[in-house]
Amino acid sequence: MAKSTEVKGKPFILDDFIQRKDVLENRTKVTKSALKQLANELGLSYDEKQIGFTKKIMTAYLER
Repeated sequence: MAKSTEVKGKPFILDDFIQRKDVLENRTKVTKSALKQLANELGLSYDEKQIGFTKKIMTAYLER
């Protein structure tokens, strides 16, 4: 057991556990052209259907 004099108290600050809105709003938007450029840089083959699917997945992931 610890004595009360050995324990330091710290106030609970709710904002320490909540993401700030300005950080969330600064996320870059996923575009098809950016995905195509990245795929080309990585030497990956793709079609429009794959790019569209990837954009939807990335956008949903970033919104969480």
